[in-house]
Amino acid sequence: MDIDESLVRALLRDQHPDLAELPIRPVPGGWDNRLWRLGDELAVRMPRTERAPALLRKEHRWLPALAPLLPLPVPVPVRTGEPSDRFPRTWTVARWVPGEPSDAVPVTRGDHAAEALAGFLRALHREAPEDAPANPDRGVPLADFAAGFEAGFPLLAEHADPGAVRSTWEDALAAPVWQGPPLWLHGDLHPANVVVADGTLAGVVDFGEVCAGDPATDLSAAWLLLPEGAADRFFRTYARVDDATYGNGHARVDDATVRRARGWALLRAAGLIGIGRAGDRGLPGGKPTWGPAGRAALARVLRKS
Repeated sequence: MDIDESLVRALLRDQHPDLAELPIRPVPGGWDNRLWRLGDELAVRMPRTERAPALLRKEHRWLPALAPLLPLPVPVPVRTGEPSDRFPRTWTVARWVPGEPSDAVPVTRGDHAAEALAGFLRALHREAPEDAPANPDRGVPLADFAAGFEAGFPLLAEHADPGAVRSTWEDALAAPVWQGPPLWLHGDLHPANVVVADGTLAGVVDFGEVCAGDPATDLSAAWLLLPEGAADRFFRTYARVDDATYGNGHARVDDATVRRARGWALLRAAGLIGIGRAGDRGLPGGKPTWGPAGRAALARVLRKS
């Protein structure tokens, strides 16, 4: 259905009248949800896919507990909108995270961003409780995605040496699987899900895929988000043993985890390139800014920097 300003304001008047007179303006982007800025400090997230309401409910359940642990701003939900005659799906009001999406404004201060990203993931990657959500597509063994890699391989091979792509993937598959406890994961760290200000990471958004599992899924962000040469600093910082800071005994990285993270980065790069190509062709769901981000990430993974 068409989601416009009049609908958003009417829903606020019905369910959250104290917010209904704040200025409303649309924000470009979004995949599962349409985003509207609400005043200076809030945002309204309106589902536009079938799966989006469940993702919003998951954020509302878990993000308020995780947010105080995290050193970067995140869009903590503050209100829930219930399905109604006006709009048949759950929607939310969340804190606004200032900055520009990284697919539009890439990181330029690599060292600073590497430290910021490593600190964020060290803080997040704590042992998750038994009732933490599982996700069939995040935090699981790379072998589950063998067919997906083969489907995406032609896209990667168009933009890089096919032999290097395949050898990197095979090395990731051969790495020992995660043996530690399931850790909290963001689950969807790609350039459109972080924001940048002053050339560095300023916030992390869209926690709809939050789950527990192998941290290698999130660690692929070293190549997806950071400029060339910053990955080494990221991993050194992430692996630093100063658990007094975060109270976290598991935020350490070994060679096998880095190898698996490269495999995840290849999968994500293929997805970004494919969605970027769809955007270039004007196809539904396509996003032109994702293509350059995916190609740059692919080059960084294969340069191992």
